[in-house]
Order: sequence, then C-alpha cells, then structure tokens
Amino acid sequence: MTKLPKPLIDLALWTPVRTERANDGGNAVRRDPKVIVGAAIIREGRVLACARSAPPEVAGMWEFPGGKVEPGESETAALARECVEELAVRVEIGERIGRDVRMAHGRSVLKVYAARLLHDDQPQALEHSALRWLSAAELDTVTWLPADAPIVAALRPILAHAA
Repeated sequence: MTKLPKPLIDLALWTPVRTERANDGGNAVRRDPKVIVGAAIIREGRVLACARSAPPEVAGMWEFPGGKVEPGESETAALARECVEELAVRVEIGERIGRDVRMAHGRSVLKVYAARLLHDDQPQALEHSALRWLSAAELDTVTWLPADAPIVAALRPILAHAA
C-alpha cells in the first residue's frame, strides 16, 4: 500500500478572505471579495425560489433573489433595493441564514438573509423566468445554483419549524 504525502495545507480549514491582483507596478494588491446578497423570502412556511433566465449556462436553475452590494451601500440596503428591482416587492430583512458561500474563485462571497414581504406585496418575475413558493419538503424539486445549495440546507429546518 502506497502512503500518500501529507498535504501542506488543510483545505477544509483554509478559506481565503481576500484576493490579490497585480497593479501597474506588478505588485500584488489585496482587495476584499465582492459581496453578493440574497433574500430567502419566507411566507407561510414556504420560501420564494426564482428561476434564472440568463446567462444560458445557468438559465432554468433556481436561486434566491438578490445581487451585488454597491460601494457605500449596506448589505441590507442592497438586498432591499434588489428585491424592488427584481421582484417589485418591499421586504423586511431578518437574520442571516447559513454561512458565507465563496463564489467566482474567491472573488465574491454570497450572504443570504431571511426576509418577509411588506404591505401584502406580491412578487413579480421581472428578471426571472419563473417564481415558486417551496416548502421544506419541496426544496429538492428544483435545481439550485451551486452557491445557493448550502443555504438551502440551512433553510430546510427553518421552513420545517415554520410550517
């Protein structure tokens, strides 16, 4: 039996917090990853799932609505803005759900928050091809984007408890 060499880094414990790129002088410049926020909008024990319409390689896959945090914008303000832009709804932002999920080779991080609709607003698919309300038992009936999958796992007991 061949003994494998011990890895230099325990990849399970290694999570880069910053990324680097070279500036004009060839020196490495550290920058924080871009923050992407998502909303797990929960109503009556169900969460809103949104089907991507683009780009083609992910069209038809499901995600939580949201988007990029702009410079000078808080995560919750960005999420409220994105829900208006994507779904034409106003939301109250709650607690974080799950962990930070690294995306785009560490250049971005996804943070998902629980949210609830305000003023009897009804979501409209302005930027998505479809919307579905899913119970805990229905979460696996759609194909989630890889970045959203860990959030789905963290959301399952929350939905089961809310039902």
